[in-house]
Amino acid sequence: MKQSNATNPVLVESEAAKRLNAVGSGHAAYIGLDVHKVSISVAVAEEGRQAPEFLGEIPNEPKAIDQLIRQMSERFAGQPLLFCYEAGPCGYGIYHQIQASGHDSEVVAPSLIPQRPGDRVKTDRRDAVLLARLSRAGELTAVWVPTAEQEAIRDLTRAREDMKAAELRARQRLNAFLLRHNKPYPGKSRWTAAHYRWLETVRFDSPIQQLVLQEYIENVREAERRVAGLEKQMRAALTEWSLAPVVEALMALRGVSLITAMTVLSELGDISRFDSPRQLMAYLGLVPSEHSSGGSRRQGGITKTGNGHVRRVLVESAWSYRYPARKTRIIQQRAERTSPMVQAIAWEAQKRLCGRYRRLAATGKAKQQVTTAVARELAGFLWAIACEAMGKPHGSRATA
Repeated sequence: MKQSNATNPVLVESEAAKRLNAVGSGHAAYIGLDVHKVSISVAVAEEGRQAPEFLGEIPNEPKAIDQLIRQMSERFAGQPLLFCYEAGPCGYGIYHQIQASGHDSEVVAPSLIPQRPGDRVKTDRRDAVLLARLSRAGELTAVWVPTAEQEAIRDLTRAREDMKAAELRARQRLNAFLLRHNKPYPGKSRWTAAHYRWLETVRFDSPIQQLVLQEYIENVREAERRVAGLEKQMRAALTEWSLAPVVEALMALRGVSLITAMTVLSELGDISRFDSPRQLMAYLGLVPSEHSSGGSRRQGGITKTGNGHVRRVLVESAWSYRYPARKTRIIQQRAERTSPMVQAIAWEAQKRLCGRYRRLAATGKAKQQVTTAVARELAGFLWAIACEAMGKPHGSRATA
């Protein structure tokens, strides 16, 4: 029988989920919630083998959710209950509300919910019943839920990422407009002071086109102001963030600036919660996919599962390792703010990754494949430095 061994991301469980798995089920009932913007479909599966019961729909409002929690508590005489719902655009408000009530809650990974191949009917009722049944069976994978502080920092870094994308689009539109009218920039580097001075000298015969040019330029400048403003807010927020020491430790690595370090930690939180660097690499989708059967073993490209924001910034950082290993003034200044052990790990990472880039490039592999391989190992060194900064054991090899 064929078996797909493609590595899925390891979604680290919440503390509540770990505790539940350690002590067994211990719940009188399992409540599945199919959450939507306006409504929530509710189903309950009691302990045992009886079929789950669909309870109906309630409004997606805190008052209605509180009423549901009270009704379930009264029905099961105050015994512990486990609520679960899929991770989605509605966020983690329901999770925090249920946890505050004294019951357990899980936010589960939609991509890892078991599905029957022959089941072609999907409704809110079926989804709620499915969640309740699988929760009782222990077949759901819980995702890590950020704290309020963590979520605020993550929103800030994602806003900066969105504004940076808008800036890139604005620049591309301006370049396309000038190219369309055969007015290319004669210099080497765009978006410098010299480039903007040249833009001021560009003239069109038509006053309408001159107006369009000015609007495109103003659009670029406005996008740049937004990006700069958000980066300033990131630096200000770092001083009050509980993970600020870990951010400074990660910045000892080559190619890991303030933006990259804050993006990684805002998306992942405490990286040291991963049991090994391999688990972190799999979570980020940087491990090769695999489909093996019998004596054959086939590996493909990386899985690209898990957190795409962190994977993107790590691949960008990996490009800096195409140059020989050396301690530049900027890297040394950042490293001096960290402990000697962190500095040693960062220097070991630079020597290893620069050498790995050269060796892989010498084999004729595409540059994109080389940087992806370097990004994978870079994730391991990030894990080791985070463990060191958090005072947790990490072993001797970050890439093991």
